[in-house]
Amino acid sequence: MSRKIIFVKYFALGILFTWSLILLVFGVIEKNDEYSYAEKLALNEAQVSVKKDLAYRAWVSSHGGVYVPITERTPPNPYLSHIPSRDVTTDDGQKLTLMNPAYTLSQMMRDYSDLYGVKAHITSNILLNPKNKPDTWESSALDFINSSKQPFYEIQLIDNEPFYRLLNPLITVPDCLKCHGHQGYKVGDVRGGVSVAIPLSPYYEDSFSQLRTTVIFILFIWLVGVVAIYLGYRKIEQYVLDKVSNYEQHIFSMVDMIENRDSYTAGHTKRVAEYASLIATQMGYNPDIIEKLYRASMVHDIGKISTPDSILLKPGKLSGLEYKLIQRHVTTGYNLLKNVDIFDDIAEIVRHHHEHYDGSGYPEGLTGDQIPMLSQIMSVADAFDAMTTDRVYKGKKSVDFALEELQLLSGKQFHSEIVEFAFLALKNVEAPVSSQLPKDEIEQERFAYFYKDQLTGVYNQDYLNFILISNNDNDQQDAYRCINLINLKNFTQYNKQFSWKQGNELLINIAQRLNQLFPDALIIRIHGDDFVVLHKTHLDIKQQLSQVDDVLDGTGVLMSQLHLNLQSESINSVDELERWLLSVDTK
Repeated sequence: MSRKIIFVKYFALGILFTWSLILLVFGVIEKNDEYSYAEKLALNEAQVSVKKDLAYRAWVSSHGGVYVPITERTPPNPYLSHIPSRDVTTDDGQKLTLMNPAYTLSQMMRDYSDLYGVKAHITSNILLNPKNKPDTWESSALDFINSSKQPFYEIQLIDNEPFYRLLNPLITVPDCLKCHGHQGYKVGDVRGGVSVAIPLSPYYEDSFSQLRTTVIFILFIWLVGVVAIYLGYRKIEQYVLDKVSNYEQHIFSMVDMIENRDSYTAGHTKRVAEYASLIATQMGYNPDIIEKLYRASMVHDIGKISTPDSILLKPGKLSGLEYKLIQRHVTTGYNLLKNVDIFDDIAEIVRHHHEHYDGSGYPEGLTGDQIPMLSQIMSVADAFDAMTTDRVYKGKKSVDFALEELQLLSGKQFHSEIVEFAFLALKNVEAPVSSQLPKDEIEQERFAYFYKDQLTGVYNQDYLNFILISNNDNDQQDAYRCINLINLKNFTQYNKQFSWKQGNELLINIAQRLNQLFPDALIIRIHGDDFVVLHKTHLDIKQQLSQVDDVLDGTGVLMSQLHLNLQSESINSVDELERWLLSVDTK
């Protein structure tokens, strides 16, 4: 996976996380707001309740208390016994008792609590009625209001249930002294307070109901956002994938162009990629690593784009200088790939695929575990394909032979563990069927670069050697079956007599005549002034050669011809052909 795809993936995850976090924070704020609003409503009710109580108390106080019939619910207030007129009898004989503001308010609070669950209480630190004794919270609240003369309120648990509690100060006024003057209060003193406790559960339940609707709405908005993010991610991902695919196709097309410059390398990178993937699979690598190795293998020779044709297309073994020059392709490939973000993850693999386990490789001479493992796997796959594919200068090896060769180089050129897995992974593969013969005009021109005689335009002796080497690998239909050798005698004397320039012109004329006479044959110049005519069918050319005599007429150069049956004689190189000619001359 390229870095762009990874970036898009994590960018989308980042947006999803941010979106979720925003809605989560919004939900938490909304929840807190709902519960805060519930608490504000409870506090408001507490304040209204206290104001109602104080308004009622003020009314009673403004009338100096009220007289009510003496009943079981309203017996005489024992704490007002010091007032002579506490109890009176009306003209009609009804007995009444004086109820002061605090006493009447206590009665009303009790009824209100029974009806609505609101806990209300008159309390003071200097008690007239023991029932007004403050609880722990009220005692702390009284300490606060004695100094501040301001209401005190907070949330407190009562019997494990949350209540909003409020204590409002009772400020002594002149009417209060009638009942409480004997306690030492003066006008303006805080005589105590009116305490009220509002249960929060009903408010929380209402808030929760509202919050549930809000949460459902938030979840809906979140899902809409998630779908939008996903669709956006898929669209961007597909766009990036298309861009990456197109870019990879351009790179792979470039690799194909490089391979097509040389018929040997055609299909080489794909085979190396497949062999490397088989080995990595056998070694237990996960699909992502195998895919990474496959991509690296597909471009491992891209650096050869800078290799001169004279080296890259050379059909023979390279010289020392040429080998040093072609080694640069790994560094060139690395520099090309590392600057492309979709290939920078494989650039290092490509860079080291010609390193050897014993340090004898290039470009840096790394050893052992210094070489990336994927580079070492690719190195084994590359060597295996090289051995099982035809070269101009040597024939291909069998799969078994190639695997044995890998084992011989285990621990030297290759990692021994990789060789063991390669033996298991590659033992059943089929070596490619390949041919070094030119298949079209382009390849013929490529061959011409190395195999055409620059003077006459026919093929040179190197090409004859190539044909003899590859002839045994060809099927019966493509094999060359006979050679006609044309030897020119006295050509050295002709050059001395008429000059080298005229000698060259004579060779050109002879080559042109042979091409005219044998258009379906291969015409090859050897030994400077001799020619070879190669046919895929047996052909006696002695009669046609008489037409070459017209070219030689008056030159003093004589021509002789010798026929060789390649099917009966095992000749696989120019050296073997020369030994055969020597044996014929000896006879």
